[in-house]
Amino acid sequence: MEDSNSLHDAEKLAKQVGETLRRIRQERGLSLQELAEITEVSKLTLGKIERGEANPSLTVIWKIANGLTIPISVLVTEHQDVVVSRKNKGNKVLSANGACSLEPIFDSTNYGSSEIHRAFLKPNSEYSPDPHQPGVVEYVTVMKGELILKIQEAIYHLHEYDAIKFRGDQRHTYSNPTNSETVLHFVMTYSKI
Repeated sequence: MEDSNSLHDAEKLAKQVGETLRRIRQERGLSLQELAEITEVSKLTLGKIERGEANPSLTVIWKIANGLTIPISVLVTEHQDVVVSRKNKGNKVLSANGACSLEPIFDSTNYGSSEIHRAFLKPNSEYSPDPHQPGVVEYVTVMKGELILKIQEAIYHLHEYDAIKFRGDQRHTYSNPTNSETVLHFVMTYSKI
């Protein structure tokens, strides 16, 4: 059973994502149908998100961000001049399978070219995001635990404080092979194509 704080946080996130998505769509002169075509998310779902009636999964948020060629933090982070980012205090987005939760640390103003996240990968689980738009580079540091990262067919086993850099527009899967939570720090850069 969800407590009232997490329910309030989910409603706040849904409203924020919806308002931001509507603003970006309108700034770009896109109809909901056009947005659905470029994001591969249904028009019905996008309408619910814009109205704050749906709390989209991490997979849906990635599809929207990739279609709009913006960092996901633009959609899920509150915009302020001075920001202190504390663990478990900001917006959190869950993967569809619940294995990975992502906390944007700082936003990218004006659809910036980089974003920073904390990610928490549950024990003995894996998360396979869709490839990002062309030009995305991911920098991942293991802050706690272990990570097995599969990029295309290559496999990399990383331990605490190990880091890796790779093109995010390839198939990749994050796996936690341990019985404890793995904590990751992401920096993602977006090139203007």
